[in-house]
Amino acid sequence: MNSQHLKNIIEAALLAAGHPLTLEQLTALFAEGEQPAREELRTALDELRQDCAQRGIELKEVSSGYRFQVKEEFAPWVSRLWDERPTRYSRALLETLALMAYRQPITRAEIEDIRGVAVSSNIIKTLLEREWIRVVGHREVPGRPALYGTTRQFLDSFNLKSLNDLPPLAEIRNLDELSAELFEELPEAESIVANLPDVAEDAANDTVVSAMTTEQYNHTP
Repeated sequence: MNSQHLKNIIEAALLAAGHPLTLEQLTALFAEGEQPAREELRTALDELRQDCAQRGIELKEVSSGYRFQVKEEFAPWVSRLWDERPTRYSRALLETLALMAYRQPITRAEIEDIRGVAVSSNIIKTLLEREWIRVVGHREVPGRPALYGTTRQFLDSFNLKSLNDLPPLAEIRNLDELSAELFEELPEAESIVANLPDVAEDAANDTVVSAMTTEQYNHTP
């Protein structure tokens, strides 16, 4: 199979799927004995990525695999395809999500200790419904409170391949900078708190994650 034909097959599959595809899923498109090597797939994907350099879409590798998506710079125009207004997220929700992302697994009580205020049940419900977080276990203390961690949906929604792609806290003096980095995909999102205490970024690598795909500005064209 020549390289151009392979690229065309991959491009067609990614456009038709409507969600990210892994290398394994791309390999499964081909009959036994005709399956390309992983390096051939990677080369084809790299070439497709380069082909998009002057286009309005890009090929992006996120946690769940590869997908075509609208480039961020064109989001203001593409967003007008939808009548509904972008969801606004409260400061409290963004603070809670930021703590879950950087200090997971973490309990609701631990978040409340850091923020100094109670965490609304509606915030937890919203994050669970959006599948940005999930219960990954229970702390072995009286009451066995739920431990929360982020999901693959969270990574996909923020164009992250892994938690290691989060902005390192050690490099961020003002947590408002983190707001710009982490929540730039959220239209009209309010700034997260500027004085969160230091949290260990390494703890973020311990989460158990699940699979989903992103929405509004990352629609497959």
